[in-house]
Amino acid sequence: MKKEIKIFYSKDWADYELLDTGEGEKLERFGKYIFVRPYEDAVWPKTFSAEEWNKANGKFWGSKQGAKSGWKMNGKIEPKWKMSYKGIKFFASPTSFRHLGFFPEQATHWDFIEENLQGHLQGLALHCKARPCRFLNLFGYTGVASLFALRAGAEVTHLDASKQTLVWAKENQEISGLGKLPMRIIADDAIKFLEREEKRGNKYDCIIMDPPKFGRGPKGEIWKIEERLPKLLSQVRKILSDQPIFIILTSYAIDSSSLSLGYALNDMMKDFKGNTEQGELCVLEKSNKRIIPLANTARWVSSGSALEK
Repeated sequence: MKKEIKIFYSKDWADYELLDTGEGEKLERFGKYIFVRPYEDAVWPKTFSAEEWNKANGKFWGSKQGAKSGWKMNGKIEPKWKMSYKGIKFFASPTSFRHLGFFPEQATHWDFIEENLQGHLQGLALHCKARPCRFLNLFGYTGVASLFALRAGAEVTHLDASKQTLVWAKENQEISGLGKLPMRIIADDAIKFLEREEKRGNKYDCIIMDPPKFGRGPKGEIWKIEERLPKLLSQVRKILSDQPIFIILTSYAIDSSSLSLGYALNDMMKDFKGNTEQGELCVLEKSNKRIIPLANTARWVSSGSALEK
């Protein structure tokens, strides 16, 4: 494991822009709409004028901002609208948790997923060793990462505790034109699902995880990341194939260095040949060309084709 902290961000967004940040907020364009959302780490002045900020189509008020928490719209907007990244289409829509159905900073993960899967599958084809590549998206949300894996040729299992969110993921699959490709969409508690997959003998080559700080499973199961992350990683290790390709772990809940995630992931993968890197998921700010950090992440990728003996 290399101990340096890397900066991950995509330069290829067209439908999304981080326009400006400052004074605890961020100004963003999602397709044809502009929104203001809380960003507590922005402890510097805004660059754009108040007039520019006030043109936003909507603002999410956090509970710490002295107003009723939730969205306040400036005029009418569509309940949902289409966006895309490198040909994958998905719906955006304001949610009660301040998000809009996807995390723009994770675009660098989408690139990583597709590039690594395509490279792996092409390598197998060259050696006449074609076999299914199984991809698991835990805490999968609306499924954008799953769609990049699906387009690359993987057999995808997409899991989330929210049935409503899974409907959204299925809609995204359809509007991307990938509806006929193999993607299992499952509502379940992550750890219970992994335990059942272990008993069934099911294995996966690629796994992406974005566990929340706190949540509930479909049957009321309580999730607290500081208590459950070690158990989660232990169970993930048990359902890995003998030749895993990559693992991605992201957290918006761990405030310490991304090295913490790197150490945890590196320990989980210690029996395999590969490399772990860790860093911050970021977006590029238009107003000052600053790189704005939004989450910690760690990624393991195989450097060999077999389990170390």
